[in-house]
Amino acid sequence: MIEQTNKLFSIDKLIAKGLPFAIYRAPRENKLHVVIQNDNEVYTTYDIEDINNKSGFVIAPFQLKDRTPLCIIRADKTFSVDINELIQKTERKYLLVEQTDNCASYKNKFAIFSEQLKKKEFEKLVLSRCSTNSKTTQIDIEQSFIEACLRYQNSYIYYFNTPVTGQWMGCTPELLLSNKTGQWMTVALAGTQSLNKGKLPDSWDIKNKMEQDVVSLYIRKLLVDNGITPQETQPYSIKAAELSHLRTDFSFSIPETCKVASLIKQLHPTPAVCGMPKNKAYQFIISNEGYNRKYYSGFIGMIDTDHITDLYVNLRCIHFTDQEFTLYAGGGLLSSSNMSDEWVETEKKMLTMKNILIIK
Repeated sequence: MIEQTNKLFSIDKLIAKGLPFAIYRAPRENKLHVVIQNDNEVYTTYDIEDINNKSGFVIAPFQLKDRTPLCIIRADKTFSVDINELIQKTERKYLLVEQTDNCASYKNKFAIFSEQLKKKEFEKLVLSRCSTNSKTTQIDIEQSFIEACLRYQNSYIYYFNTPVTGQWMGCTPELLLSNKTGQWMTVALAGTQSLNKGKLPDSWDIKNKMEQDVVSLYIRKLLVDNGITPQETQPYSIKAAELSHLRTDFSFSIPETCKVASLIKQLHPTPAVCGMPKNKAYQFIISNEGYNRKYYSGFIGMIDTDHITDLYVNLRCIHFTDQEFTLYAGGGLLSSSNMSDEWVETEKKMLTMKNILIIK
């Protein structure tokens, strides 16, 4: 595996070659990292624990099933590219994506989810939706990716393409699990609020604080049950595109008795994309949400259990096909949640990816 800088880099050329590859930009970095596999046979599995001692770019779905296995792109070739080398000097032409105005289906699903929350069957449920749009013109994947990197400095930006998963691009603020020089970290991320003239909010309401606390409590207990004593921050506000969230950081060492893949399996899906009680909420979502999330709200990123691991929850994202593209977004519901507010929140989250689409 050779690390190098490639000044002739082109996403279009990589797509044309047909080999599995991934590109990512870590938060606050100025470089893109490219991972290419030299054949089409990506590693697939239906059990997260199978990734122990594996390395490469991992792509995991919300639900492991026939058409959405966990995949790993081997890092047969890697290199880094300075973002500034790829910025076009010509004027960008943005794709205009119409605002969704039909929320009847979402309203029906919200009623089903809300009823269970009011009956106290769940503390929290995450209701998501997707919006599929026809391609009326050709999207410039490379410049759209660069636009996301320039706009969203604090987020993890990625694009991958494999024969199994197809093409996905996304922008996420939520770390699932990272390891640098033996220091592990995960986060509890929940609650959503619009920025105030580009600035973080001064305060949070009870609903958002409760939503974040549910996620923090779950992660705290999970770590302790695995023999881990984490160091924990107080909840603080972070910027994610044009929105803000509440975040708590957990830093820790993993004992030899705890396998990394086992910990990942317990963390995924987090209550931030699922609900609480987690396993019950997961089954309820699969039965009642009404569509297949595929790789939305799964996790993506580099994994190497012996060295550096950086895995992120796949939040704001787009799935591209030849004829159309699909946007995904969701939000955490409590018994006090309001349907109109939650619908608007999903619209704002979809804008994260709508706003970066550039046409050729």
